[in-house]
Amino acid sequence: MDNKSMREAVGLISNRIRVKPRIGLILGSGLGSLVEEFEEPIRIGFGEIPGFPVSTVEGHSGAIVSGQLAGIDLLAFSGRIHYYEGYDIRQVVYPIRIMAALQIDTVVITNAAGAVNESFQPGHIVAIKDHINFMGVNPLTGSADFVDMTKAYSARLLEIARTVAKKQGFDLPTGVYVGYSGPSYETPAEIRAFRTLGGDLVGMSTVPEVIAARSLGMDVLGLSLITNMAAGMNGLPLSHEGVIENSALASIKFKALIKGIIKKIAATA
Repeated sequence: MDNKSMREAVGLISNRIRVKPRIGLILGSGLGSLVEEFEEPIRIGFGEIPGFPVSTVEGHSGAIVSGQLAGIDLLAFSGRIHYYEGYDIRQVVYPIRIMAALQIDTVVITNAAGAVNESFQPGHIVAIKDHINFMGVNPLTGSADFVDMTKAYSARLLEIARTVAKKQGFDLPTGVYVGYSGPSYETPAEIRAFRTLGGDLVGMSTVPEVIAARSLGMDVLGLSLITNMAAGMNGLPLSHEGVIENSALASIKFKALIKGIIKKIAATA
């Protein structure tokens, strides 16, 4: 998306939405149903946006949805663009660039992930405290944007998330997310290597979005829903269908957490 297409995209979205959000959401595999709870939603399909790539993956509806949730103005990307779909890594982070252009300064990025840490189980929600980029690409390539990633994930937002989870009756563990390009799943040997390097969970998204968000000065909260044990950990085959099914099973708890977090962020802004 060149600068002209970006201006056109932002203009189209600005003219269509009725809210002025400061918080943005990116909803991962099987988690997009949260937008069904938006009040007076405005939906814009990715295909309607000039220069915007179209999501091709099951479980990603491929739409921008604006509205209010728990009385808070929001803009959500229901579905995301993945590097493994064949798009350029700079296209993958268009949602982040659009949100920044709309003056959104806080983004909650969610994903479905595989557990590398043996203490995690499917259905667990994990807050990302750091990441390891094994995707082999960086969305800032081609620029001289030397972004400090020491505090990639906001400590303030992480504390809010853990406080909300505790009030809702469960602990929210933290973990290191390993970004893997996909679309093939990892081998058992790769999972053992990730564990040795300090990885706790693995997935095929999020890392480029976080890098782009930090380069644009946005505060980031990353949340992973564990949908499966990673390769070789329990002998079960891995499939995208299983990821979607397990996401749906845990979606009520996950959506309640996100709503609580959004209310708390807005109240402390």
